[in-house]
Amino acid sequence: MNIYLQALKRDLRIAIRNPSSILNPLLFFIISVSLFPLAISPETATLAQIAAGIIWVASMLSVLLSLNALFHHDFENGVLEQMVISHHSLSLLILSKITAHWILTGIPIILLSPLLGLFLFLGGDGIWVLMLTLLLATPSLSLIGAIGASLIVGIKNSGMLLSLLILPLYTPILIFASSAVSQAQFGLEITGQLYFLATILIVSLMTAPFLSGIALKISLE
Repeated sequence: MNIYLQALKRDLRIAIRNPSSILNPLLFFIISVSLFPLAISPETATLAQIAAGIIWVASMLSVLLSLNALFHHDFENGVLEQMVISHHSLSLLILSKITAHWILTGIPIILLSPLLGLFLFLGGDGIWVLMLTLLLATPSLSLIGAIGASLIVGIKNSGMLLSLLILPLYTPILIFASSAVSQAQFGLEITGQLYFLATILIVSLMTAPFLSGIALKISLE
């Protein structure tokens, strides 16, 4: 656990020294959500109906945009090879990097979502459920994304390949999360969707660090 905290602090310090890696995905998130009313319709009823889908799609793309930097810096300076041959648990070290990624990307998205929800005329119940679904599912986005990022870590200009690998895996999360917010607006039961999101989170937490470690070893061979 001590090595986990040390690795987590290191990744957070590196990210703070390079603020563009944090700000770019968040700016993309804000701008992309802000453009939808201009492209679709400024009408309150229309925006409120599709607000959940807009915010969730923008959230997924923002997380995807930030995944390229998850292992790239350590790969270039040789730290990744040291992690692989280290006597410490590789899965634990990868989990620390995923945690740092979620703290820097997922938490800001969760905190910004109420403001963007109000901007899209999402109701109070919808905003509450939106934050809850983001809290449950953004860690899964980082965990699942780490598997794809570890597979293409040695490939240059791999953004498109990463999207092709990861976006299909994100689809169930998008469906359950946006469905929960939409049903909450009409006062319908959302327990099933939340259970599915929690299950995806637990399964991802149990498997993603291990699978990422295997993928990293294959990529570095």
